[in-house]
Amino acid sequence: MVRVPEAKIALSTASVYPESTATAFEMAGRLGYDGVEVMVWTDPVSQDIDALRRLSDYHRVPVLAIHAPCLLITQRVWSTDPWTKLQRAQAAAEKLGASAVVVHPPFRWQRNYARDFVRGIWRMADETDVRFAVENMYPWRYRDREMLAYAPDWDVTNDDYRHFTVDLSHTATARNDALDMVDRMGDRLAHVHLADGSGSGKDEHLVPGRGSQPCAEVLEGLAARGFDGHVVVEVNTRRAMSGAEREADLAEALAFTRLHLAAARVTRP
Repeated sequence: MVRVPEAKIALSTASVYPESTATAFEMAGRLGYDGVEVMVWTDPVSQDIDALRRLSDYHRVPVLAIHAPCLLITQRVWSTDPWTKLQRAQAAAEKLGASAVVVHPPFRWQRNYARDFVRGIWRMADETDVRFAVENMYPWRYRDREMLAYAPDWDVTNDDYRHFTVDLSHTATARNDALDMVDRMGDRLAHVHLADGSGSGKDEHLVPGRGSQPCAEVLEGLAARGFDGHVVVEVNTRRAMSGAEREADLAEALAFTRLHLAAARVTRP
């Protein structure tokens, strides 16, 4: 018997960079993704709820998740105050019908934010049905030096959050065991960023199956336990030589995900 879980497969709008947010909606619809995760960044459309709703309606592609603006390049997007960013991400999710907000742990130099982050995320989660899914990160490395850039910890399983996002490119960069991290997240794992990595120390976001991460095993394990969150393809296509090559990568990633998310089980009489 083949058991297909309730999980939906979304395309991160970051996966088409340097193309636009609008291109991601069009491509997700054409390739057959179940929806998109909107990476809120410097593209004005990604910050505009009305524009996102029009794209969603036009392409018939729902917004399943919002990725709050947590990157270095988005420090001024939706305010310079990190809590305001999360409040706006929550509002966007609620207005667009998305069920999850993805958030990174704070940078260490955001001391006040980091000090209250765990308690603050719980407070926000108590006020909404939207899941705040905190994402595992990694140490920053340069040659033989390692910098701990995130607080309270890049390994989010060391702190108490209601929901987690696991990112398999980040497990590769951190050089930790992805299957062990998924086990530690347990029933609090609500969201998956599917990508691959070679463990090189760079955050590669390879198409799943092209690196060393157990992408297939993670998906099959989620299917076996009836995972009902979202699986988001978040890959790097910046080196694609053409739109056709980018589209082929995203089609391959979707096929890989659908294949391994359908966990085959043999039933015996």
